[in-house]
Amino acid sequence: MPAEGQNLFQEIIAAHLQIGPYALYWLEAVGILIGVVSAYLGMKRWVWAWPVGISANIMLFAVYLGALFGADERIPLFGQAGRQVFFIVTSIYGWWRWTQIKRERTAAEPGAVGSEGGAAIVPRWATSRERLVVAGVWLGGTVVAHQAFVTLWAAAPNPYWQPQWWYFWSDSWIFVGSMLATYMMARGWNEFWLAWIAVDLVGVPLGFATGYVPTAVMYIGYGAFVLYGFTQWVAATRRAAATPTGSGERVRAA
Repeated sequence: MPAEGQNLFQEIIAAHLQIGPYALYWLEAVGILIGVVSAYLGMKRWVWAWPVGISANIMLFAVYLGALFGADERIPLFGQAGRQVFFIVTSIYGWWRWTQIKRERTAAEPGAVGSEGGAAIVPRWATSRERLVVAGVWLGGTVVAHQAFVTLWAAAPNPYWQPQWWYFWSDSWIFVGSMLATYMMARGWNEFWLAWIAVDLVGVPLGFATGYVPTAVMYIGYGAFVLYGFTQWVAATRRAAATPTGSGERVRAA
């Protein structure tokens, strides 16, 4: 139950249902469910995936920093919170990009978008160079983010909690990987699904270890969904390659 004297904002973050040793925080659960809806829309390649995802990002930003707002006693996840900010920025870019591509496709071939159930883009595989850049940024970014998170911790340590060595590395891996996956989705690269798998493999144990159970469960369910979404995008890529106009659209959408 929310602590006495909390304002409405704090009460919303703190509201939860106690299930045995675990607490189900309602804002976290709702944010995750909306995120799943956004992922489904992303699989369908619908423009609405981006604004729906932004609403989830705003909720989860407050959730992961609840302790700093005086509304939660769980460990604050700086990487998880930080990536929500980047998600919002990237989602605005993706929203704009997919909208522009959809308009161009509709103008060039009026029946193309309608034949794909409203899909905004035609996905493609990233080039070898693009893959190398992503791998390099992910590894290098993780090291930089790790040092930044350690520095932030040292500047304002929590006297009730001492992080183990793997905490900041895990949070950094998820932080950087999530940003790259979202950017790759905006670009329409099939590999963005695989990047989410790599994020999930770390996110599941981190969620359970830090008390964010709904987040951990979300990562498990999201992993299965990601595999299915990956097959759908690959199938769309193959269909486009099999048609004379589809191949050209795929290049322009990149």
